[in-house]
Amino acid sequence: MKEIELKLQGKIKRLTNKTFKFDERVGEGWFSAVYFIKSCDIASEYKPDNIVTMQFFQKKHAVLCGTDEAIAIIKTFAKNVEELEVYSLKDGDKIEPYETVLTITGPYQNFGFLEGVIDGILARRTSVATNVYNVVKAARQSGIQKPVIFMGDRDDHFTQQAGDGYSAYIGGSTAQATHAMNEWWGKYGMGTMPHALLQLFEGDVVAACQAYHDRYPDDEIMALVDYNNDVIGDSLKLARVFGDLLKSVRVDTSKNMVDQYFLRNDHLLGKFDPRGVNPELLFALRKALDAEGFHHVKIVASGGFTMEKIKSFEEQNVPVDMYGIGSNLLNIKYSFTGDNVLLNGKHAAKAGRKYHPNPRLEKVE
Repeated sequence: MKEIELKLQGKIKRLTNKTFKFDERVGEGWFSAVYFIKSCDIASEYKPDNIVTMQFFQKKHAVLCGTDEAIAIIKTFAKNVEELEVYSLKDGDKIEPYETVLTITGPYQNFGFLEGVIDGILARRTSVATNVYNVVKAARQSGIQKPVIFMGDRDDHFTQQAGDGYSAYIGGSTAQATHAMNEWWGKYGMGTMPHALLQLFEGDVVAACQAYHDRYPDDEIMALVDYNNDVIGDSLKLARVFGDLLKSVRVDTSKNMVDQYFLRNDHLLGKFDPRGVNPELLFALRKALDAEGFHHVKIVASGGFTMEKIKSFEEQNVPVDMYGIGSNLLNIKYSFTGDNVLLNGKHAAKAGRKYHPNPRLEKVE
């Protein structure tokens, strides 16, 4: 049983290193800025009895993520961890600008070398979680929550997938592209076909989908329909052959391409940007499917979508049933800072910083 199940059942409060599987070199300071390591060494020699409080914050409204991982880092690699007192918010908490999200109190030499590591964990996890949260929120603006597929596998190093997938889950996306993205929270990746599969069948969408269905008969057919730059034509071909078996079509038209539909109907041009996945193309696709009775076929839109683009589509009631997004969800927009703010229980911080107690913090056992 995965730890996330135990956490959801209330049997454990936080995920641990059993989930995260940290690189053991963290404890050696391999991933820590050298000046932190040197400062810990000096503290051990000259100020071993000093007790400091380090607090962590960031500067925007956000959805917090990474606290379980940060606490697991402390428990796994801090020295004499029983001497430390840790307070923290939880993954998924909404946080305010400058709100304290985590404090660590104890001898600096026991944990100071982890400051930058913790900052980085909180920054990446919170950024992905918040980016996804904002996109998911935009995708329900029409009054119906449209699922968001997290497709960030091609936009960053593959070793980041498990953490990014968990962050996306915290942000509200439970449909993700790879098994690794689902590793920490207990599901499997989803998806059907890339353009490469269609290329193998020389652009024959029917043959490619038939091969897919023959090989994976229990999977729903979600067909990619922009390979030939004829979204409506290929969608209708598939719907006529597969009928109820065709559950959805995914439109991923490149932003520098104009679909053949507009070339066949050039009288429509001149009032909008016809490139890429645009509202007029999807309205026309929905109309064409419905005209032949294929009301059950859903439309999935991907390729260059952002929160702003989804919001615009939803405001126009564009007939999209699901969005696929990748790179725009991985932007690091929420940077964290760890500051020493108390020394032996008294205020002691660099100019401009001070201790900000937060009644929402919970003591970590």
